[in-house]
Amino acid sequence: MGCDDDFTAWFRLLETPGLGRESARRLVAACGSPAAVLGTPLATLRELVGPARAAALQQPPPDFEARLTAARQWLQGGDDRHVLTLGQPAYPPLLLQAPDPALLLYVQGDLACLSAAAVAIVGSRHASPQGLDHARQFAARLAEAGWVVVSGLAQGIDAAAHEGALKAGARTIAVMGTGPDLTYPSRHRALARRIAGQGALVTEFAPGTPPLPENFPRRNRLIAGLTQGTLVVEAALRSGSLITARLANEAGRDVWAVPGSVHAEQARGCHALIKQGAMLVESPEDVLDTLVGPAAPPAQATLALESRDADAATHDPLLSALGDDPVTLDALLARTGWPTSELSARLLELELDGLVARLPGGLFQRRHAA
Repeated sequence: MGCDDDFTAWFRLLETPGLGRESARRLVAACGSPAAVLGTPLATLRELVGPARAAALQQPPPDFEARLTAARQWLQGGDDRHVLTLGQPAYPPLLLQAPDPALLLYVQGDLACLSAAAVAIVGSRHASPQGLDHARQFAARLAEAGWVVVSGLAQGIDAAAHEGALKAGARTIAVMGTGPDLTYPSRHRALARRIAGQGALVTEFAPGTPPLPENFPRRNRLIAGLTQGTLVVEAALRSGSLITARLANEAGRDVWAVPGSVHAEQARGCHALIKQGAMLVESPEDVLDTLVGPAAPPAQATLALESRDADAATHDPLLSALGDDPVTLDALLARTGWPTSELSARLLELELDGLVARLPGGLFQRRHAA
């Protein structure tokens, strides 16, 4: 944002306690700009947003100057740091069309990727190894086809989606539930730096804002609003990913879901979405077939992985015995008739080859290429 006075007015408006996005949007629409809102007579403000909110606008909060200073310092911390408001040319066009666009965005990274064709990939924080594989492979293939991958920087599926896009050498956007100066979870600081260098970090929360629980549904609406569709890889029935999917659907965007085992808790949210009309997808090509946008040649690495998995399934009797659901060692002994030592050794080989995952509770599960 070019003018510091403009930023100060926006910041003052949005940091007003109890005002909220809807009232702030109504005031800007009625008065023309945040600066005009702050110069509007109290009686007019009362008519527009009621006496309590009007009174709050008359007096800056006690910590306003400190928070404004922190925001300015963050903005001045590098050439890749930006603030975008509604009406600016660089504001994401898809988000502008969403039902509840952010009035102000803090962005670190490449502004151009905010206007590129994008797909969201979201899912469980407590993902299975198979789910993490799916997220990476879907993200890599979509990224190689020219799509920006958007997710929420959380552990599990979100991080795997970002990693898949980065490994493919493509752009990815992380929408954060904190201020732009904080990373949550903190273990993802290195990942966040890579995303800022190869895509963008985006948030509507001012610098210094901690990861409060109520921030994440707000973050989820931005993930849905920035993208042409949302892919849910794994999700329990009570999951923030289902909120993102619902918001995407309400905004008229596509929703896809990857099915899983009927015995897996993390598959139930995806199955619920499919029952409600989400598109069932089994491969990245299923997603790409429903999209209109950038295209690129097929990813050789992905094709090679799928070929390897298909060859292994054809020639390895243990992979056939594993099936698709998690299974115990005793069940595998019964299915194969092999000695315990031979079975354990072969399972270890397949695990090291990335074809089998060892799960909690002594379970094993076959990994498939997405």
